[in-house]
Amino acid sequence: MKINLNTYCKYFLASGITAFVMSCSNTKFLKEGEMLYTGGEVKVENDSISKKEKKALKSALEENLTPKPNSSFFGLRPKLYAYNATKEPEKEKGLKYWLKYKFGEEPVLLGDVDREFNKDIIVNYSENKGYFNAKAKYDTVSKNKKAQVIYTLNPGNQYLINKVNFLQDSTLINQEIQAIKDKSLLKPGNPFDLEVIKSERQRIDDAMKDKGFYYFSPDNIIVQADSTVSKNHKVELNVKLKDNTPKLATEQYTIDKVVVFPNYNLRDAKRGKYSIPMNPDSLKGYEYNDIYVVDPDKKFKPRIFDRALYFDKGDVYNRKDHNLSLNRLISLGVFKFVKNEFIVSDSLNHKFDAYYVLTPRELQSLRLEALGRTNSANYAGSELNLNWTQRNFFRGAEQFKASVYGAFDVQIGGPADAENIFRAGTNAQLSIPRIVAPFRFNSSSAFVPRTNIQIGYEFQNRTTLYTLNTFNASFGYQWKENVRKEHELKLIDVSLISPANITPKFEDLKRNNPYLQRVTDRQLIFGPTYSFTYSTTMLPQKNTFYYKGMLDLAGNITGLLTGANYKNGDIKNIFGVPFSQYAKMENDFRFYHKFSEKTSFASRFIGGVAIPYGNSEHIPFSRQFFVGGSNSIRAFRARTLGPGSYDPRTAENTRALFDQAGDIKLELNAEYRVNLYKFLNVAVFADAGNIWLMNDDIDENGINSRPGAKFTSDFMSEIAVGAGVGLRLDFSILVLRLDLAMPLRVPYYAKDERWVLDKVKFGDGSWRKDNLILNIAIGYPF
Repeated sequence: MKINLNTYCKYFLASGITAFVMSCSNTKFLKEGEMLYTGGEVKVENDSISKKEKKALKSALEENLTPKPNSSFFGLRPKLYAYNATKEPEKEKGLKYWLKYKFGEEPVLLGDVDREFNKDIIVNYSENKGYFNAKAKYDTVSKNKKAQVIYTLNPGNQYLINKVNFLQDSTLINQEIQAIKDKSLLKPGNPFDLEVIKSERQRIDDAMKDKGFYYFSPDNIIVQADSTVSKNHKVELNVKLKDNTPKLATEQYTIDKVVVFPNYNLRDAKRGKYSIPMNPDSLKGYEYNDIYVVDPDKKFKPRIFDRALYFDKGDVYNRKDHNLSLNRLISLGVFKFVKNEFIVSDSLNHKFDAYYVLTPRELQSLRLEALGRTNSANYAGSELNLNWTQRNFFRGAEQFKASVYGAFDVQIGGPADAENIFRAGTNAQLSIPRIVAPFRFNSSSAFVPRTNIQIGYEFQNRTTLYTLNTFNASFGYQWKENVRKEHELKLIDVSLISPANITPKFEDLKRNNPYLQRVTDRQLIFGPTYSFTYSTTMLPQKNTFYYKGMLDLAGNITGLLTGANYKNGDIKNIFGVPFSQYAKMENDFRFYHKFSEKTSFASRFIGGVAIPYGNSEHIPFSRQFFVGGSNSIRAFRARTLGPGSYDPRTAENTRALFDQAGDIKLELNAEYRVNLYKFLNVAVFADAGNIWLMNDDIDENGINSRPGAKFTSDFMSEIAVGAGVGLRLDFSILVLRLDLAMPLRVPYYAKDERWVLDKVKFGDGSWRKDNLILNIAIGYPF
């Protein structure tokens, strides 16, 4: 690819001039004597601390400075310019108002900066980090109507912890505090840090709450620092209860009664039917395993509360069990609001009653959904779903869902006999909030484990090719260890695929394409599947991870027992249908990094392999891997890429061969995301990957029908690469995504011509039609 150096020099020169002009142009709007504030900088002058510590201290101090200067982008301030350049709008709506007050930013001036206040912040923060002798000063640097404030900090030496004393007395609560002092966050030799002290007080509070001290608070703990008893910039810490700690906070409480109101609503409360505290003995209730249930209509079986609640009569109060019980009640999915109160019933013996007031959701719902869609394979269509949900099917918070649906996809812009698709089906699912099994399953998770039973049927018609009838059923379990880890085990997952109405046209196509034969083969797939998900994406931190691993073992035990071996021609059937035997594994890794509130980086790697053996020479088409499309490699249309370096243009009828599938998949995606304004986001992305076959596709004449499709040691040369830009409209409940992508590397081109950067011609309409792929989708790709 030739590069015109003069053109690039002119471009960068023009860019530099534009940046300079836009940067300077904001100052012309300032009044006489005003200066644009460009930010504050903190310089740390101390030779006794390391460069790393200086950098961390400097960064933390600059983060605390106020106010923040106007936002900039590569040195430019477009939002400030929009505010300055837009005239005052006459109305509080319209483009001018949006530009000035929604998109634009009012100028931050030097006069808005309280430099003395910032200096005090710098000193106070430094003292909280153990720099007890910190001193600061500031200076203002101005030029061309712009001003920056330089703060200089001389922190002195950082004081270290010499000794930590937990002062003793004879009270019960002090004995409990002494029992946990070995796990203290305050360690001799560590720097004095007010944040660590706050965390230590919270740690003690958490531990006391778990020991029955319900009314205890972190404010009841005081940590006294004494720097006079030690030398060499060291401090001694004394941890003790405050002298004015309320007596109630030092008393250990136990549970007296556990009372559940599972059918509570606000209307009843307004009428005075229920009130807290209340006398449960005067209400129409009954006792079940020490739980008093007030449910006159008996809408719920009491055992669901026995499983969900972790408090029993006589138990010492425990904060963990308190939160665990609330979370499990919520995760049942049948209650809209869950309220919990503890009311003292015996102050002399330190007992209280635990009340659980539950407001049920609508137990039944009927919902009709209609949606339209389009994809990068030139299909547009619609889908209609009718869903019925019953959230208390057997009075045990079992959720039963039944649905019927119909959908069609029409190939737009294609010939008159295009392969339009019609689908219709029904399915039913029963989700039971416990593990139904001959063994005992104990879970101390905040999430209720579930047993899921599902059955369904789908009719699919590709109008000019074939019709498929698919029956499926599954039985398995789903449980979460905690908010990060989730497991799903399907002990049995069965699919029966039966073809009908195969047209002569499709018979013609599959004669020279053996992989198409597998699309309409009668298939029986059954076996266990297991998936594990680990995610930290819900945590408020800069770096988060997501991983999902899946293992699918089909027909393994049956194949072993029957001695099936396709290599010897010994293929076994069940009810006249050959069963599939294979092992499949897929791994999905994602990493997210947040640069700021408005910029982030997202990446994903998918690796999967499916190995047929025993009764199967090939993986069933419905269980193979696919790439391309709006959630994959976006520079290639859905399911048109691969396998390997196979060139789909060499097929007899390329229009009919969209669905390219493989047994091995590698894919890598990366996006840089920027929020421009509230719901408006943009992204720059790159995708790479491909699929491959485990075995060659040999037709009846012994010819490989898809050359280059098999996985070899040369697989890296067959990686497809694409890149593009995207626009995302994020309305929280709905994300509309438009991604425009183009291929950078095409694996089915000649080996020395696969990189196509030198063939990019944005001005050529024919090139744009063949290479620019617009993906319209709902939600983020990953």
